[in-house]
Amino acid sequence: MSKQLFEPLTLRGVEIRNRVWVPPMCQYAVENRDGVATPWHAAHLGGLARGGAGAVIIEATGVVPEGRISPTDLGLWNDEQRDALVPIVQFMRSMGAVAGIQLAHAGRKASVFPEWGTAGQGSIPVEEGGWEAVAPSAIPFTGLAEPRALTPSEMDDIVRAFAAAARRAVDAGIELIEIHAAHGYLLHEFLSPLSSHREDEYGGSLENRARFLLRIVDAVRAEMGDGLALLVRLSATDWTEGGITLEDTIQVVDLLREHSVDLIDVSTGGNVLAQIPVGPGYQVRFASEIRRRTGVPTAAVGMITDPHQAEQILLSGQADVALIGREMLRDPNFAIRAALRLGHTDLPVPAPYLRAYARGRAN
Repeated sequence: MSKQLFEPLTLRGVEIRNRVWVPPMCQYAVENRDGVATPWHAAHLGGLARGGAGAVIIEATGVVPEGRISPTDLGLWNDEQRDALVPIVQFMRSMGAVAGIQLAHAGRKASVFPEWGTAGQGSIPVEEGGWEAVAPSAIPFTGLAEPRALTPSEMDDIVRAFAAAARRAVDAGIELIEIHAAHGYLLHEFLSPLSSHREDEYGGSLENRARFLLRIVDAVRAEMGDGLALLVRLSATDWTEGGITLEDTIQVVDLLREHSVDLIDVSTGGNVLAQIPVGPGYQVRFASEIRRRTGVPTAAVGMITDPHQAEQILLSGQADVALIGREMLRDPNFAIRAALRLGHTDLPVPAPYLRAYARGRAN
């Protein structure tokens, strides 16, 4: 059944005021390199919540120190990091937005220089504060250092780390937890035959390659309980012969549905260098096909920049949520602007800003 952009959505016990959501976007702003949220994160995330989004998902957050993409990423492997998120989450909720978080392990793409703030590129040498990356197999991402293949006991530790981070997220008041299994990071690496050549129970068949993800999903759900919403971000295709295909992803989503996942955040690519036909809404068709064939709600992402474009995605039944990323960075009030453009009178505007939208007011 098609929905409009400003209809509320309920996932388990979580009611979200609209379907304009902010996806996780790395900020590379933890200058102390300790994974603790800073005033920048408070202003950034609070501003997005104030701007009318239904949900705001906090950036890829490392469940262990070596699971960060860069040293300046957020983490959730200790209680100090949890406590720093509490006032941010409380403010987001006071603005009417639901707080989410993406729990992540970067795998072979970990320990790289951040996108800004340094002249360095590629993997950070250990002597400069980097660390050894790990992966399902010792296959490097192009241009990065060769990772070390994980042992089964290390994989057990990572499952426990995801569960512990989920517990801290719940204790911080977060209501949506997204597991990052896309963009060439650790869980995507296990799913794709291009990055995993394992010969144990985690390699070979698609069912085996999905086993690690499913273990983490179960561990996270056990910590969340039944009342909160669990999302998984997947890359629906590797855009490369021999890699993950849409058909593979549909099979994985069928498995995830059986493991209590509530919504699939559908992206593509990132595991290997590939030619990707980028354009407005270029990934929406993958969200649409997954939704149609599995019955699992989906979120569409990728160059969605216009209110009418986002509305049409939902009205046509292609997805249940529109994730607005870079356009939200350009205009944190996108959701308010979209509501105005689409003719809504009940705007998601906080009371101190109502005067800016009152008709007939000169100032």
